[in-house]
Amino acid sequence: QVQLVESGGGLVQAGGSSDLSCAASGSVWRLGAMAWYRQAQGKERELVAHITRAGSTDYGDSVKGRFTISVDNVMNIGYLRMNGLTPEDTAVYFCNAVLTPLGSETPKIYWGQGTQVTVSS
Repeated sequence: QVQLVESGGGLVQAGGSSDLSCAASGSVWRLGAMAWYRQAQGKERELVAHITRAGSTDYGDSVKGRFTISVDNVMNIGYLRMNGLTPEDTAVYFCNAVLTPLGSETPKIYWGQGTQVTVSS
């Protein structure tokens, strides 16, 4: 069974850094684009960062210059490096990826379970 497993996050002080990872587990033939979203309490889910398989990146305006998305296409793991964190970055962070399971020709969109990032002031 193919799934995305997130790790990282937790409690961090304002101005600090934190790293998130998102590993595709199971029989994955191909990892396509990957993205990170976040959802703060009482707010809608928003796009944080996106990366194509070719490595092109895009970021939400609120995180540009502070967050960096990357992916290891061999190990099928994505990363989000977060610098200069503020309390406004507090949210549950979700990874999202296009994965093609082994033996299939159909890519599908998968979501991670979410990981909490809390930034204290």
